[in-house]
Amino acid sequence: MNRRALYKELWDQLSADKPLIMLAGPRQSGKTTFARDIVAKDFSDVIYFNWDLAKDKKRLISDPIFFSRESRSNASSRPLVILDEIHKYRDWKNYLKGLYDQFQSEYQFFITGSGRLEFSRKAGDSLAGRFLKFHIFPLTLAELSGRRRTLKDFIDDPLEGFDDVPIGRTAESFRSLWELSGFPEPFTKGKKTFWLTWSASYGQQIVRDDLRTVADIRNLDNIETLFALLPGKVASLLSMNNLAGDLQVAFDTIKSWLLLFDSFYLTFRLSSWTAKISRSILKEKKIYLFNFPIIDDEAGRFENLVALEFLRAVETWNDHGWGKFNLHYLRNKNKQEVDFLIVENNRPFLLAETKLSDDTPAASLLAFQKLLNIPAVQLIKKEGVKKIYKNEKNNVLVVTAHCWLSTLP
Repeated sequence: MNRRALYKELWDQLSADKPLIMLAGPRQSGKTTFARDIVAKDFSDVIYFNWDLAKDKKRLISDPIFFSRESRSNASSRPLVILDEIHKYRDWKNYLKGLYDQFQSEYQFFITGSGRLEFSRKAGDSLAGRFLKFHIFPLTLAELSGRRRTLKDFIDDPLEGFDDVPIGRTAESFRSLWELSGFPEPFTKGKKTFWLTWSASYGQQIVRDDLRTVADIRNLDNIETLFALLPGKVASLLSMNNLAGDLQVAFDTIKSWLLLFDSFYLTFRLSSWTAKISRSILKEKKIYLFNFPIIDDEAGRFENLVALEFLRAVETWNDHGWGKFNLHYLRNKNKQEVDFLIVENNRPFLLAETKLSDDTPAASLLAFQKLLNIPAVQLIKKEGVKKIYKNEKNNVLVVTAHCWLSTLP
């Protein structure tokens, strides 16, 4: 299934159950294109609104139900209302609540945004129970290959079923992602020079334009400096105390800035899995970037690429309602660490380690596998590798990363 079909399937599934659907993901990952060029084709009447456009913003403020004034192609049609970047409106939750309560039977609402449209559904939240959501991320190997396995087959045996992918094509996709990221525009341009100019403005644009619209940030230079430090922190435990010291700001300031980076999909962080792990690390998280080619360290960039592949997969499974999946890392106070652990319904399911070229299973991977008694894979950047190792009752697959990741559900 290709990328468009994957997300269209999700839209069809969710919109059949709710008239208010949210689509979240990084800026320039394809949300608006998907909404206007794919979803809108199923509707005879479409109203598009973008909070970033001054004329649209003025229109909503002066007439919050402006869309209801638009004519319809016929009286029985159900228009699609696309509200892009509406989360930048300070009272956006109550606004959407009002739209849902008044117009849920008359319109289909599609909310898209680069700010993370994630919040609690606990009692008292104005949007609790009124929406369903899904995500679009930058391009990944599985989307590019069109050879995604079913989740059932993957869960039955994650170490098999990937051998029929066209290796030459997946290797080429990997090289392009490695140099250009999975953001559609630089990826499709296929030029490192274009990515360099695109990337130079991407992070700064979000910090100076987007973050400033939702947060009272008084020192943009400091927050830009913080973001510039993060490529060197990828794949290691992130100490907010050290960052606070480096920038000479309060711990809580660093904490709030990092949350903003997460919210606007500049970064994502993984917490450690602590259940059943003696002497586990409890607090520190590992940080990763969506625009990972800015990472100079080869091992860090490789781990980040794999992290984004897993994140896309886990979020897609959750969006489909196939279970409750989470992505973690493992580390104990003896400094044994495994890069990734996928958890299904609070049950460890798969261990994954990344190495540039080492085709012998890492000692920490073997140790944690014995403890958790689950499958394990070691993904390496080196080409032409596929080996199976026995680890007591379990197997460890050591394999070239793009071959295995290209079939990730």
